[in-house]
Amino acid sequence: MSYIDGFVGAVPAANKDAYRQHVLEAVPLFKESGVARMVETWGDDVGKGEVTDFFRAVEATAEEVIVFSWMEYPDREARQAANERMMSDEHMGAAVEQMPFDGERVIYGGFATILDKDSGAEPGYIDGSVIPVPTANKDAYTELAAMRAEVMMEHGATRVVNAWGDDVPDGKRTDFKRAVNATAEESVVFARVEWPSKEIRDAAWPKIYGDARMHTEKGLFEGERMIFGGFAPLLDV
Repeated sequence: MSYIDGFVGAVPAANKDAYRQHVLEAVPLFKESGVARMVETWGDDVGKGEVTDFFRAVEATAEEVIVFSWMEYPDREARQAANERMMSDEHMGAAVEQMPFDGERVIYGGFATILDKDSGAEPGYIDGSVIPVPTANKDAYTELAAMRAEVMMEHGATRVVNAWGDDVPDGKRTDFKRAVNATAEESVVFARVEWPSKEIRDAAWPKIYGDARMHTEKGLFEGERMIFGGFAPLLDV
């Protein structure tokens, strides 16, 4: 399956157009480096949590919006080669200096896909989540995620992806592990559900939550520390 570089950041709401343009200008470099797909999404329905949430994960201010983004590669080797090429490109340094957001608070990591149910349709809305799962429960979690993906797609989802933390570094201020208060015995899952539209998504979730198949977690992970939210596509290339 594919390999994913996942990112979560905070961008001033006033810089939305500048952020999109900044990323758009970097697309040629990413594509030349081997990125198969690059998606940027803009926070739309991102709530505050009692224990964890996306805002705390990146120390977002009241004037900032959460961005949830990822790059897809054919495999881990392609991702490693792409990262090496991008880091050695002279244009990358200039791009970093001109970022219309605080790059020190971006959290990122490499994730190996363990589930990818895809109808092939283009997404119009994204549900993104980050989940702490005991490493020992990987196989059981994968089985549960596959079952839940079937339920979601029965109610209109076009793609469900779960990717297991593989190269998730510790950060100086923020990182994926701290985002969900992960312990040393836990791994981080970077997941998303793609929908044709927000309207279909909003109508589907009450039915999904009402399905008994969705309530068979059996202690595989601590849901209170999961962070999630709804995002509108900003760029998909």
